[in-house]
Amino acid sequence: MTPDESLAWLDGTQLFGVKLGLANTRRLLEALGNPQAGGQFLHVAGTNGKGSVCAMLDAILRADGRRCGLYTSPHLVDFRERIRVDGQMVLAEALAATLTRIRSACEGWDHCPTFFEIATVAALDHFRREGCEIVVLETGMGGRLDATNVVDPLVSVITPIARDHAEWLGSTLGEIAAEKAGIIKPGAPVVSAVQHPEAAAVIADRAKACGSPLTIAGAPYPGRVALSGAHQKENAAAAVASIRAAGLAVSESSISRGLAGVTWPARFQRVAGKFLIDGAHNPHSARSLLATWRENFGDCKTTVVFGALRDKEVAEMLAALSPLAAAFRFVPVANPRGANPHDFPSLTRIPSQVFESLPDALGSLPSADAPAIITGSLFLAGEALAWLGA
Repeated sequence: MTPDESLAWLDGTQLFGVKLGLANTRRLLEALGNPQAGGQFLHVAGTNGKGSVCAMLDAILRADGRRCGLYTSPHLVDFRERIRVDGQMVLAEALAATLTRIRSACEGWDHCPTFFEIATVAALDHFRREGCEIVVLETGMGGRLDATNVVDPLVSVITPIARDHAEWLGSTLGEIAAEKAGIIKPGAPVVSAVQHPEAAAVIADRAKACGSPLTIAGAPYPGRVALSGAHQKENAAAAVASIRAAGLAVSESSISRGLAGVTWPARFQRVAGKFLIDGAHNPHSARSLLATWRENFGDCKTTVVFGALRDKEVAEMLAALSPLAAAFRFVPVANPRGANPHDFPSLTRIPSQVFESLPDALGSLPSADAPAIITGSLFLAGEALAWLGA
């Protein structure tokens, strides 16, 4: 398949939806010669901050001279963002070749692999072919039954757990934590961010049952972190603790250089001077956005351009963002799971308008001392980055 044909085929597999479980992933990996076998992995799960922690781990390891693979999701603009080696996206031709092999391997199956299963196998195959010394692997939605949970990690990392994806992971923090903690493997060390007591107890019990030493990343990292917000200092502490727990001989200089230079888009990202894009997509991350805003802009208010998916706790997110909102502009998210923005004005007392598209909402923003915020979904953040040419 050509690069365009391969991505069209991959996009078509989204019709198969979400299917938790490891059977298809393992079957595909076997067909491709088990590219994950013998690899060194830092496996990261959680609700919030896992992408940032993965970016930090990758930045630290590259600063230390390691050939590092990075697998994250979702992508913001280009699918190839998900699969990187030494900071560079997989080449379109290389990705097409891998997807062609995967398509051939699963032809005739009764149950076609899902989009995320295929993406995960493609990443693992690419990392082997590129000779990666170490791979930072981010889970998708869960942990226990996530397609990434086919590796034997040097360390299992669990970032802050909050309510999200209740349909699949459970409605309580304990239930969600049990799914996330499913990445813990017997004897492999575990690093956890500071958690709500309900989640912390589940993680501790799972680590104990697996005979896995558990480290709690407590105090925020004291050095410079290029990403904005106090919560990013906490994420950095988790990244550093993970490097140490994995037994990697990484210098303090590499850690400081990596964290001082780390980049991760759509995390309090200033664009074109007058826009600030943040992928906050649940109440916990919305509260972190508010805290970071106040660190940078104090009590100043601004226009908040907001869109979300149907399965999100929109009312609670809007309540969290209301202290910084002079007005809300509600927009659709270009995703089949996008919520109807006409449902949002009744959920807040802040003055609001509904627009039929993101460009319409951005086209006539009032002049202000502070940038307008675009938030509510990583998919909306990706749309904004593409439209703004960032």
